Amino acid sequence: MTALSAPAIAIIIVAAGSGTRLGASEPKAFVELAGRTLLRHALEGVRAAGPMQVIVVAPPGFERLAETELRATASSDDESVTVVVGGATRQESVAAGLRALEADVRVVLVHDAARALTPSAQITAVAAAVTDAGVIPALPVVDTLKRVDGDDITGPVDRSQLAAAQTPQGFPRAALQEAYARALASGEEHTDDAAVFAAAGGAVRRIPGSELAFKITTPADLERARLLLGAGGPASVLPRIGVGTDVHAFGGEGALWLAGLEWPGETPLSGHSDGDAVAHAIVDALLGAAGLGDIGQHFGTAHPQYAGAHAEVFLARTAELLAEAGFAIGNVSVQFQGNRPRFSARRAEAERVLSDALGGAPVTVSATTTDGLGFPGRGEGIAVTAVALIHQL
Repeated sequence: MTALSAPAIAIIIVAAGSGTRLGASEPKAFVELAGRTLLRHALEGVRAAGPMQVIVVAPPGFERLAETELRATASSDDESVTVVVGGATRQESVAAGLRALEADVRVVLVHDAARALTPSAQITAVAAAVTDAGVIPALPVVDTLKRVDGDDITGPVDRSQLAAAQTPQGFPRAALQEAYARALASGEEHTDDAAVFAAAGGAVRRIPGSELAFKITTPADLERARLLLGAGGPASVLPRIGVGTDVHAFGGEGALWLAGLEWPGETPLSGHSDGDAVAHAIVDALLGAAGLGDIGQHFGTAHPQYAGAHAEVFLARTAELLAEAGFAIGNVSVQFQGNRPRFSARRAEAERVLSDALGGAPVTVSATTTDGLGFPGRGEGIAVTAVALIHQL
């Protein structure tokens, strides 16, 4: 990771939210997660990104606690820490942070303390991408969206034109300050910093976001974060198990790809990628064990870059997602049902390819027929079941 240089960069961490939807008695940023506040978790991600000015915008009455958290993550006792009091709205809180910038700062990042698990790599990437335009990390929208009127569905929404914005959002300092001055003077309210910047005529670009940078807003979000951190109590130290299944019909184009191998002369499987049902079942098992969704969420039709991709691409990216979430792969066991291809002669080759794609984690693959029963027995396709064991790093 390339270290950020200070004091050219500053990050404003907005920690003034009430936490009402979280059902907490204290402001959201000071809710405990795995023995530390959300603010502390957010600060640790920021500190790991490299040196920069860090400004925390705290709710009234919580300035001293915010300063304690900020000093706890400082690299030395002499390091300057900045805490300012937030306003009645998010815009007023960010404006308070902007007024505390050091003179040499040229790039400003604005980050939500509620996105407490944001990887430091995302913070670095946003800062590095800022030019004259603003930059936001964003994820593609994977759910089917509808327009509604009350309880009535009035039409579809094209999700290919949508993205889910995250933080930190990065901007050139002078332009962001001018945009905020304009918004405050006009009384306009916007939902995020990119909207404030765009309303003043600034251009905004996006870069890829991270699944870990989700916003902790509800009790369910907090529980998800606890599970990702393994903070669920004594049981959290135990290994976690996931099960994945996949089915593909014969009838695709090109060659058959199965268990990471090409099978010349065999009928190919159909699918968005190469139809490798063994690899796809492994992906679902691993993602399920880690609580990171499923293959459709990360590799489905909303992600055209994976069209035609082979097993090593899917598995390597899945291993990265688990590592980012703090998990290591123990082993994976897979069984597929089908009459063809004849698998035993290439078993060791397939297991080696799959294991290499997962960074060396052991993978075993077995094959069986169904004595002519069901669609695998009739030669219509292949069914696969995978079981994965993972553990915390």
